[in-house]
Amino acid sequence: MEYNFDESDMPVSPNGQYFNSSVLSFCILGVWELEIPFDDSQSLTLLKNLILPINPRFSSIMVGDRKGAQKWKRVEVKLEDHINIPSFPAGMSPKFYDEYFNDYLSKISLDRFPQNKPLWEVHIIKYPTSNAAGHIIFKLHHALGDGYSLMGALLSCLQRADNPSLPLTFPSRESSSRRDEKKNGIFRGLGHVFAGVANTVLDFSSTFVKDGQTPIRSGEDGVEFRRNVITTLTFSLDRIKQIKVKLGATINDVITGIIFLGTRLYMQQSSSTKDDHDNQQHGNTNATALVVLNTRALRGYTTVEEMVKPKSEMPWGNRFTFLHVSIPKLTSGATDDHANLNPLRFVKEAHWIIKRKRNSAVVYLTGWILEILRKFRGPEVAAQYFYNMMKNSSIAMSNLIGPVEKMAFGKHPIKGLYFTFIGSPENLAITIMSYIGELRITIRMEKGFMDPQKFNSCIQKAFDMIFEAAVQNTLPPNSRDV
Repeated sequence: MEYNFDESDMPVSPNGQYFNSSVLSFCILGVWELEIPFDDSQSLTLLKNLILPINPRFSSIMVGDRKGAQKWKRVEVKLEDHINIPSFPAGMSPKFYDEYFNDYLSKISLDRFPQNKPLWEVHIIKYPTSNAAGHIIFKLHHALGDGYSLMGALLSCLQRADNPSLPLTFPSRESSSRRDEKKNGIFRGLGHVFAGVANTVLDFSSTFVKDGQTPIRSGEDGVEFRRNVITTLTFSLDRIKQIKVKLGATINDVITGIIFLGTRLYMQQSSSTKDDHDNQQHGNTNATALVVLNTRALRGYTTVEEMVKPKSEMPWGNRFTFLHVSIPKLTSGATDDHANLNPLRFVKEAHWIIKRKRNSAVVYLTGWILEILRKFRGPEVAAQYFYNMMKNSSIAMSNLIGPVEKMAFGKHPIKGLYFTFIGSPENLAITIMSYIGELRITIRMEKGFMDPQKFNSCIQKAFDMIFEAAVQNTLPPNSRDV
């Protein structure tokens, strides 16, 4: 189809082209849990007044010119085509609707967006589940923006439930002090330079290493086209902070350590029926997490109006990168009853590994390679490189901060909110988001390959073990620190 472009048509960013290609269709699912049933008679008005003004991309489609350059072309939006209100059997119990809701999430996560309309949808669930009186699900293509942009856009549609005239507030972000870096002057600086070069070489070579077959990675092709299961766990943010203070770590260190330990416990339990050799091979083999990092100098969320300004310090778009992080192994003395296991080691190693990874130029080197591939061989080849980089890992992980106060959409208080990303080739994806004193962990896994109840139980056990060891000083007497 031929299109006439004008000056208002913006070019699609390289990441936007990778994420909406024949190789990848990468999307975000954002879920709002409502305290009261939603009045869907307001849906068209709310979407018209709140969603469409967020960004011109919500009223545009991706099209290519004769030279293959992709641009955002403004089109007329038919809101009715973007709103879905499914019909479930009436008069059933919340537990019954739990299953229907989960199946519906799995179904829409597999549906690809048609390219002849803007790349977003809203799904309104009017049936009560165990967690909420109703749900609003936003399916947003990653080509529109990254998690920070898109979740910031959704949060801009909300107001404080206690006082709509007041702005939302967010937890203050942690930042590492640079005082220690200045103590040893030029010698410390040179040390960082040499360490950075070594880390870059090591980290870049690791992006080509493919994880083997394990209880969390099948190694099969086409995982992104298979049905999945999406579950959530909730932890007290105050208890996470207690661990943080005791260990002198960050909240990200603590939650990453919990996920890493829980994943190893799951791998160990899933391999416990095998013989000793297989247990060692599958339960404690090499496994890599692809950790998503935002490249903005974050100070919390900013308004959408600020993000879309030409020279914004917190710009709209896909401003993130990946780090390949090796999941620490259980020590040889860590038996099934965990008598010799030091759970705090996973938090400490998570802190050390991520700190080392940050002192590396691999993210810039990877970006440079993607840009070279895009310019000389086209966006599809670059997208394939991007896809392979994700497929080599076992887990994809991302996190976002949420508001401190309870929010409301119109007159509908938000009981909880969470997000996940879909379309990536890993068997397991984990996302984390905070909201009014709680940390919500969302776990997406391939249906039938992994056991969601067992995995969630292992994550919960890992949290309990780390909390008890850090706060209540209950380390096993024979535990090892390395």
